[in-house]
Amino acid sequence: MSTSFTVGIVGARGHTGAELIRLIAAHPQLSLAFVSSRELDGQRVADHSDAYAGELRYENLDPAAVAAKGVDAVILALPNGKAQPYVEALDASAPQTVIVDLSADYRFDPGWYYGLPELTRDRYAGQKRISNPGCYATAMQLAITPLLAELAGPPQCFGVSGYSGAGTTPSDKNNVELLRDNLMPYALTDHMHEREVSAQLGVPVEFMPHVAPHFRGITMTVNLWLSRAMKREEIEQRYRERYAGEPLIEIVDEAPWVSRIAGRHGVQIGGFTMAPGGKRVVVVATLDNLLKGAATQAMQNLNRALGLDELTAIPHPA
Repeated sequence: MSTSFTVGIVGARGHTGAELIRLIAAHPQLSLAFVSSRELDGQRVADHSDAYAGELRYENLDPAAVAAKGVDAVILALPNGKAQPYVEALDASAPQTVIVDLSADYRFDPGWYYGLPELTRDRYAGQKRISNPGCYATAMQLAITPLLAELAGPPQCFGVSGYSGAGTTPSDKNNVELLRDNLMPYALTDHMHEREVSAQLGVPVEFMPHVAPHFRGITMTVNLWLSRAMKREEIEQRYRERYAGEPLIEIVDEAPWVSRIAGRHGVQIGGFTMAPGGKRVVVVATLDNLLKGAATQAMQNLNRALGLDELTAIPHPA
């Protein structure tokens, strides 16, 4: 008989929370023990999720109440700056509980495992505290890493996200009327994900984010200056070799379309285009910000932390 584990979600009202509930509901070895949401307190989870069929209701749980639940794992799907009280409560009374934090709060903490499995799998050594990478940051790192040793300068990254990336709290960045027929630039220097990628890759990265009128999905166009002239075929082969055996990463010839990645759990990287002289290449990566950019990656990390196959309950190509 296979081992089963209990999981709780804190901050389950948002778009990512809904995807997490869907993934957990489909998991043969995980059971949803609680979902905490101040706004949905008392309402049935099944009334908000077509994937969940149980009688569980949302609760409004403070940090001590979350720690007292005694679950095997807690996923924190909270806005930036809100995770610390929950982490402190769990550290104090439930240190063996696995925490996967989707915010940026612990991405720069060396005591936490930074969980981008395709790039950091060899750094995982049983840590119970896991920081989930940002959605833009995931796309940037996967697009840059195969050529990291060949860079002649900072990568320039032009990112466009669907408005679900702005969360459910009303703002200009998720106002459908403002976004209609528009592309909205914001935080054009020193974005959190710019700092995150620069720290993880050990090179300065320049990032210019934008939000578009589509709901979900990220397009990341990355400009890379190279220290030596390279041919397109050599570069594409570098990417294919680096991600060989990674079921969630697909290398494609043409520049990938964001409409084709929406609702899918992986990443497409392609469109390798050389400038004259061979010392500059542009690479395009797409992913679903709610899935590989958040919930799917959290499930990869949670599976590994619980000793399960990394891709359990994650739909992927054979």
